[in-house]
Amino acid sequence: MKIAFGSDHAGFQLKEDLKKYLKEDAQLEVECYDFGVFDENPLDYPEIALVVAESVARGEFERGVLVCGTGVGMAISANKVSGIRAAGCSEPFTARMTRKHNDANILTLGSRAVGPGLAQEILEAFLATPFEGGRHLRRVGKMGLIEEKYMFPPSPAEGGEE
Repeated sequence: MKIAFGSDHAGFQLKEDLKKYLKEDAQLEVECYDFGVFDENPLDYPEIALVVAESVARGEFERGVLVCGTGVGMAISANKVSGIRAAGCSEPFTARMTRKHNDANILTLGSRAVGPGLAQEILEAFLATPFEGGRHLRRVGKMGLIEEKYMFPPSPAEGGEE
């Protein structure tokens, strides 16, 4: 599985810890690509969220992981990209359920909210859990309809500008 990673300065160290965990200790076969940041110099989280979300939306990566201070700003920013279902999780149960029921494709974590050990458990749950499909497929489809309605400009036939 190919995973896109990104963080702002507040999430830098936790992102590095998680990449190391996946490389050395996790029982999952993953290939990680890091979109930055590469140090603790300040950078606005929407910049990193955008490049990771776009790469996942284009299908270049199966999943993404974004880390900032709370995980909230990254989730809000990533969810502005069509096709992204980013979920902030602070424990493994929610990480499993957002994969099973929502087909979330980006996990966001807060470095000030979870420590490295718990973050590893959350990440492993997120990456190891498949989407269930079934009745959840219909619900994810409805999320897509909302996205289409609000994320794309209306065509001239629908009253948009020509």
